[in-house]
Amino acid sequence: CGVEKAQVRSSRAQRNHIGLAIRAFLRLEMHWFNTGISWYESKASIVREAVRSYLAAPWLTLVPTA
Repeated sequence: CGVEKAQVRSSRAQRNHIGLAIRAFLRLEMHWFNTGISWYESKASIVREAVRSYLAAPWLTLVPTA
């Protein structure tokens, strides 16, 4: 569930990160169990929707430097 990637030093922050990572993983698993949609597809659909909504109304533009 990605807990080894946490860039935290204090023990409290480590515990919080581990607990929330496990909670998110379990919620994705329960969603898969209840709907039949895998956690990978659930996460991908969230990203797809975010990209789709940004492309419909972009709020950040990159200025060319050259």
